[in-house]
Amino acid sequence: MNSSNEKFATADPENVRKEAPAGWGAKRAEDEQNAQQLEWAGATSPPGFGHLDEGKILRKMDVRLIPMLAILYLLSFLDRGNIGNAKIEGLQEDLGMTADQYNWCLTVFFFTYAAFEVPSNLLLKRLRPSRWLPTIMVAWGLVMTLMGIVRSYGGLLAARIFLGVTEAGLFPGVAYYLTMWYTRGEIQFRQAMFFSAASIAGAFSGLLAFAIAKMDGVAGLEGWRWIFILEGIVTVIVAFASYWLLHDFPETASFLTEEERAFVVHRLKYQGQSAAAVTEGREMVAEADEFRWVYVRQAFMDWQIWVNIFVYWGIVCPLYGISLFLPTIIRNLGYTSSTAQLMTVPIYITAAILAVLFAYISDRVGKRSPFIIGFLLMMIVGFSMCISTDNPRVVYGGVFVAACAIYPAFPGVISWMSNNLAGSYKRSAGMAIQIGVGNLGGAMASNFYRQKDSPRYVLGHGLELGFISAGIIAALILVVSYAAINRKREQRLRAGDYNHTNEELSALGDKAVTFRYMY
Repeated sequence: MNSSNEKFATADPENVRKEAPAGWGAKRAEDEQNAQQLEWAGATSPPGFGHLDEGKILRKMDVRLIPMLAILYLLSFLDRGNIGNAKIEGLQEDLGMTADQYNWCLTVFFFTYAAFEVPSNLLLKRLRPSRWLPTIMVAWGLVMTLMGIVRSYGGLLAARIFLGVTEAGLFPGVAYYLTMWYTRGEIQFRQAMFFSAASIAGAFSGLLAFAIAKMDGVAGLEGWRWIFILEGIVTVIVAFASYWLLHDFPETASFLTEEERAFVVHRLKYQGQSAAAVTEGREMVAEADEFRWVYVRQAFMDWQIWVNIFVYWGIVCPLYGISLFLPTIIRNLGYTSSTAQLMTVPIYITAAILAVLFAYISDRVGKRSPFIIGFLLMMIVGFSMCISTDNPRVVYGGVFVAACAIYPAFPGVISWMSNNLAGSYKRSAGMAIQIGVGNLGGAMASNFYRQKDSPRYVLGHGLELGFISAGIIAALILVVSYAAINRKREQRLRAGDYNHTNEELSALGDKAVTFRYMY
């Protein structure tokens, strides 16, 4: 800290006010307003970097990181969801499976997917993203390719189990990886650009399945087998290329200058500090970045993660309900398989555009909960349309409305959680817990839409509405709690009612009196 700020860093705030020169109050009010803007942006103003063009640095990062990550996630979502496309091309009949057996093949994926997410996120930082992410991608690409030659229910079930193991690390890994590059006021826009690949995957999956199914009979294989085989091969090819195209951390980024690397690291270390701490010149506290098992334990014991999981379920259950069953729901409205595949495309394209648009707005205004709650309410409208009638146009409109709320809400709930976890390793574990346990919602959603309930699927739509309602309640609990905690911390900070050293504040992370929750 420079010497001009030393007395303001150590003095009692009331004494500072008494010693301040005339006009200081107005200047302090202006500084507080500016600092509040900086706080929503996620970082304090870094000293010594004023001459750097922050926008230019962010654009460099965006160009080098986001497109490749989006491609990885597009392939991941394509590979886990293409079983829905394969089903309407004859997978269930050719393997002689019952409807319940098919649902079990969907369900078991999420058990192993959830179980391996926390270990994978802890390994990500220690083994380097540019090595770990492509390696798991090669593994799941091979599993996907081999899924195309299964001959029985047991073979498909085993393949889905291993697909969950190998894919587990990608989404929580990338979601956490982005927090090592972007501050909390920038992250949702980037999460949305990356996650919008899931929407594009949904659209691309329908188009691709429509085209690949025409290969029925080639080499003596059914069309649905070629869906698995060709998409698996593409995944492996891209995985090998990504060994050279992915970057690790800002500290080692070759596309940034030494000064730019220092700037990016600084702004990340001091994000989330309170406006009062900045404007009163208090010493800023960097995030603890050394691995300790206590940070993992803190993540498991943090109340906000477990409440957030209910919000996550309120979004992810509809997400997987849509991604796994949308082609089937549309086909059962009386359309052919080919038409059903094509009718999914405009839904996903529109959802992708809205996800990026509202993420940008959310970052600009520095709010998460109003958008998340608003989209949850929009989902209720969509599924209510579906459950209320068997009119094909109304049902199609309902799933359209629901999907256009689900895909913008998902990066919001991920960003909201990452914004409110401080400490690199605690954030890593906390996000993996959120996504891992949260994705058990996918296991539940896999059984919502039973074949015997078609074409109305009243039970499935009703369960989605129940989880969405629980998500709204959980989101409101978080908002009220965060506001109360922030208010109490602000009072303590202004009164000087704490005696922690910088090291202790760093270890406390998001529990420190200087940290402010975003809501």
